[in-house]
Amino acid sequence: MTQMLIVGAGILGLSHAFAAARRGLKVRVFERTATPLGASVRNFGQALVTGQPPGEMLELAKASRAIWGHWAQQAGFSLKRNGSLLFARDELEEQLLQAFCQGRALEQGYNVELLRGAALNDLYGGRFSHHRAALLGHDDQQVYSREALPALVQFLSREMGVEFHFSTLVRDVEPGRLHSTAGTFTAEHIVVCSGHDYQTLLAEPFAALNPQVCRLQMLRARPEFDLDLQQAILTGLSCVHYGAFAGLPETAALAAHIETHSPHLQQQGIHLLISPTPYGELIIGDSHDYGRDASPFNAEQVDDWMIELAEDTLGGKLKVLERWQGVYGARGAQPFSLLRIAPGLSSALMHTGVGMSVGPALAERNVAKLLGEGV
Repeated sequence: MTQMLIVGAGILGLSHAFAAARRGLKVRVFERTATPLGASVRNFGQALVTGQPPGEMLELAKASRAIWGHWAQQAGFSLKRNGSLLFARDELEEQLLQAFCQGRALEQGYNVELLRGAALNDLYGGRFSHHRAALLGHDDQQVYSREALPALVQFLSREMGVEFHFSTLVRDVEPGRLHSTAGTFTAEHIVVCSGHDYQTLLAEPFAALNPQVCRLQMLRARPEFDLDLQQAILTGLSCVHYGAFAGLPETAALAAHIETHSPHLQQQGIHLLISPTPYGELIIGDSHDYGRDASPFNAEQVDDWMIELAEDTLGGKLKVLERWQGVYGARGAQPFSLLRIAPGLSSALMHTGVGMSVGPALAERNVAKLLGEGV
């Protein structure tokens, strides 16, 4: 039986494990911690189609959507398929959303709808009527990452025969051989999905990518008002960060307006994301701080700005329950890298924060290529 060894139990590692196991390979996954604790469980759980740029990333997100649906059904974790709401808070943001819907959305097949007037006012009993419009992204999904990934691990182990080695450090990899604290293993294929760790394994080929890390400040809060939120929330601020809106004149106008009137948001890379948990709480963020390493120090002012944005958008006060950092690999030449180090030895790295959105289909494609399907 052909074997595959995978380093890392984040979303890319687990996606590769699923793609390989469903093809009948014997799969082992190695993770240094006792449970996944990296970017894939610290994030918002937003599997967004709407925000992806046209072309490859959009297609990967669409294909990943179906895989998430299969996983949720088989592994038994919560998956919200109610879409996302991106609110236009002022005229510039409304003009951007209108231009997007009338142009690129139609041309590229984004499954979106612009809500205004009564349609906007009917949302959540009028809770969001202080906004000018809302872009409803019908294909966007939500999972609660800190529960979904462990459930996926259990499904892969129980139903697909994937063998997991947690609390296991992989010290070195070479073609056909992996050296770890649990021993040495051999296989025809080894895939390194090491997130933002660019030094433990394959340091030289990773260094050639000149990668960075992105540090995010994030919060979990409970509304101090009645809100049973069932959709991800974004605002026009997200349009200047997401590739779906890149290159539009209206996006450039909004970016210039933010830089002039809210330079702190631009400097800290702040745009509002809100994700509901299954327990009536909200995950709120985020900021973006890029560098070679992630500083351990959070700025309270950044949290205050994000809370203010969230309270203004939701129209009510929030009680913060928890704060943490998200860290992910960032700013490569491409959104991701699929490196062929040597025959039978490869790596898969994300350079953006959209691994949940595109990772499942990206791994499916990569495993097919590694196994020579279609060649």
